[in-house]
Amino acid sequence: MHDPGSIGSEAIEYASDVADGDGYAELSREQWRDLRKNTPLTLTEAELEDLRGVDDPIDLAEVTDIYLPLTRLLNLHFTGSRQRSAAVGAFLGEREERVPYVLGIAGSVAVGKSTTARLLHTLLARWPEHPRVDLVTTDSFLYPNKVLEERGIMHRKGFPESYDRRALVAFVADVKAGRSPVDAPVYSHLEYDIVPGAAQTVRRPDILIVEGLNVLQPAPPDALAVCDYFDFSIYVDARVEDIRSWYVDRFHKLRRTAFSDPKSYFTHIAELSDDEATEFARNVWRDINEVNLVENIAPTRGRAGLILSKGSDHSIQQVRLRRT
Repeated sequence: MHDPGSIGSEAIEYASDVADGDGYAELSREQWRDLRKNTPLTLTEAELEDLRGVDDPIDLAEVTDIYLPLTRLLNLHFTGSRQRSAAVGAFLGEREERVPYVLGIAGSVAVGKSTTARLLHTLLARWPEHPRVDLVTTDSFLYPNKVLEERGIMHRKGFPESYDRRALVAFVADVKAGRSPVDAPVYSHLEYDIVPGAAQTVRRPDILIVEGLNVLQPAPPDALAVCDYFDFSIYVDARVEDIRSWYVDRFHKLRRTAFSDPKSYFTHIAELSDDEATEFARNVWRDINEVNLVENIAPTRGRAGLILSKGSDHSIQQVRLRRT
């Protein structure tokens, strides 16, 4: 019987070699840190504590070395995008309308992309050029559990087919077109389902951040993908063995916290022993999350404008920036 972990690693490494090619500038952590220039640190330790993901050890040094240069890059990119939009409007003789800048963030379960998204949401909003920043996760566009159960794909929650991709694309297209207000559904991680009747309202942001597992998936024939509306995209990357370890560690942390809430969909897991919980988490990773990573998520890495590569301690060790 084969080892799915080793095959997953080989597949991801092969996808990396094929997809990354020569289109990226590769920078070490030190080289990237030097690109911060005079970008100020506008985040406190207390604020960072609120933004950290479960079992994510990110500290202010990581924010300073990695995220401040990144916000400087995104600010420059945002400014260039606005200038291009103004030039097209002038050519067409149209009244200038501010076009929202859309940033996509992709990566595996447990890799830390949600922390990256929350950090950028906070830091980018503190630049005077773009104070209105909204963050939407693609979890909000998962089909309700009832629909997943009817279609027999509840076990594939998080795979591309478990999302209402048409609704997601329509939402981002409306925001990009300047329509306001635009509503997105709301997903509850506690209840593990879409919240009936709830909505997140977006009103003409300067920047919209869209975070999710499969946001870099290409479109099916004769259709548009959500990434077609992105002005820039980021892929948070790590070795599959490290992500597996982080997933199991996070699972245990959730078992002691969120899963113990009587309203939690996973409340039964809180009653498992440590050994039982470890086995359960490893099986879920092997049979669901790693399969999704190898088959659907990792192959889209080469579509990202920027790749943040993490070491086993969760810190970012290398940055790859697409030149074209």
